[in-house]
Amino acid sequence: MCGIAGIFHAETPKPVDPLRVERMCDALAHRGPDGAGVWTDHGVGLGHRRLSIIDLAGSPQPMHSPDGKAVIVFNGEIYNFRELRRELEHAGSTFRTSGDTEVILAAWQKWGPDCVERLDGMFAFAVFDRDKRQLFLARDRFGVKPLFLAQLSDGSIAFASELKGLLAHPLLRRRVDPHAIEAYMAWGYVPDTHAMLAGVEKLPAGHFWLLEQGKAPGRPQRWWDIDFTQRERGSEADLSAQLVHLLRESVRSRMVADVPLGAFLSGGVDSSCVVALMSEASSQPVQTCSIGFDVAAYDETSYARQVAAKFGADHAEQVVATDDFAAIDQLAAMFDEPFADASALPTWRVCQLARERVTVALSGDGADEAFAGYRRQVFHHHEERARSVLPAGLRVPLFGALGRAWPKADWAPRPLRAKATLLALAESGEHGYARGLSVTLPDARRALYSDSFAASLDGFRAEDELIALMRSAPGRSGLDRAQYADLMFWMPGDILTKVDRTSMAVSLEAREPLLDHRLVGFAARLPERMRVRGGTGKYLLKKSLERYLPRDILYRPKQGFVTPIAEWLRGPLAGAARGIATGGLAQTGFFRSQAIAALAEAHIAGRADHSRTLWQLLMLEKSLSRLEVNG
Repeated sequence: MCGIAGIFHAETPKPVDPLRVERMCDALAHRGPDGAGVWTDHGVGLGHRRLSIIDLAGSPQPMHSPDGKAVIVFNGEIYNFRELRRELEHAGSTFRTSGDTEVILAAWQKWGPDCVERLDGMFAFAVFDRDKRQLFLARDRFGVKPLFLAQLSDGSIAFASELKGLLAHPLLRRRVDPHAIEAYMAWGYVPDTHAMLAGVEKLPAGHFWLLEQGKAPGRPQRWWDIDFTQRERGSEADLSAQLVHLLRESVRSRMVADVPLGAFLSGGVDSSCVVALMSEASSQPVQTCSIGFDVAAYDETSYARQVAAKFGADHAEQVVATDDFAAIDQLAAMFDEPFADASALPTWRVCQLARERVTVALSGDGADEAFAGYRRQVFHHHEERARSVLPAGLRVPLFGALGRAWPKADWAPRPLRAKATLLALAESGEHGYARGLSVTLPDARRALYSDSFAASLDGFRAEDELIALMRSAPGRSGLDRAQYADLMFWMPGDILTKVDRTSMAVSLEAREPLLDHRLVGFAARLPERMRVRGGTGKYLLKKSLERYLPRDILYRPKQGFVTPIAEWLRGPLAGAARGIATGGLAQTGFFRSQAIAALAEAHIAGRADHSRTLWQLLMLEKSLSRLEVNG
């Protein structure tokens, strides 16, 4: 795992100062503490920071092809590199190293842009072809590895693994994009369709960008997509056998490393599945780690210990105090852009624990998105059935009126919190799902915005992007479209961003075997009854794992990492919550200070739960302060 950066002059090639590339890479030193390198040629500069995982001494970067005609910087891992190497050797390629980086170079020289379709892995890389004077930038199918881009005032295009790499370039303008703030306030993260600074973009997941000197830059092109339009045929037993085979293959392929390797273990279905299959494939005890909390309601370590004991894992755990809020400034520094998923804090802590013992850790991320494991997906599936039998002329006025009248009972048991469901049923499936995913709803956001900021949005509303994505999704049902949106929008922007930044902050490589593209493709073809059965998601996955895991692991309520931000903002962070209305965020002119103050006081007094919105505003304030924006 590594950090990459570079500068490319397309239309008018100019010399590239290697010191600029070096500074960009130095900003990414946490991603690659084991080595660094910079290479420049006319109109191009490539830089690299290395975290050694495979071929520890033999694959320095930037790496040149044996004939010197191509140069690469690469962040990620290619799991099928040995098979590709054999195929390329039969075709005449020669190799000087035993790692995966040189395989990508040879694949580029053999197949050009089509090389990405043959790569099984997580990656963001740049290849410069010296004969064609082309720069090829590519990102993996799901966006596990990030790549930020910026077109600068001198005509160059700069790229880096994190925004802080671009911030090291003196020509990057630090002006906020209002659309990014609107998107962040809706979702709690800045999705890949936006970047916090105007002029900065993110190469989307499953896309490449081919640039050529002497030509105007075009736009990135999609090279991969998920297809939910087909359905697998066969009995439940047959589908279960196929699923277990794919799970085994995906886990085993990600256990290749020349450094210590382990796994995160929460005690939930997905991480327990990964540990079970790792144990099956390994002759040594799997090293696992878990984070617990000093409040029983948030703690799952007993389940993790149960799984570790079942498979003879070498298990470590650490208890984190629920007053761990002092670390939020460090979180803001990790993410650059504002990031309000509070589970980032325990995720960072478990990465720190893992790094004390291993350099690579496998996670269970991706299964909820692929197999319909989220409650919101199950609810949406049933809501879509209701929409299909109730005519819109009846449904919209009836449920709309009920939803508007129903009290917003944040304090009540989940079955009594019907307001969101009623409002969702009054809308289309896409509108309802977007409403369910939103952290702060449109009317609530608008009440916080100043008039001038609202006008700068020029009618843009964050939910419209998700709605459009769902409507154009290659799927046959509402459940298909919801899962597609989660895989293509939510997952790269939230889940994968969280894991990448928190793991890279401690120089740990995290791998996601449940995001193997063949496994996800199979999950997308499963009949809906094999994904959702009654009120349960991940039906076939859980049934298939009954041979490995006890029922109280498979069928207990989903919990996940929980951080007590509501309590923090009423207690030790109450002063910080009040301070948002008069602090740095208030000075931007983007928000109404009185509205923020009223929100904070209502939450602190216990009249309402505004913790998620206040947390968003607090993390936004810290991010903008670090970015040193100038308008």
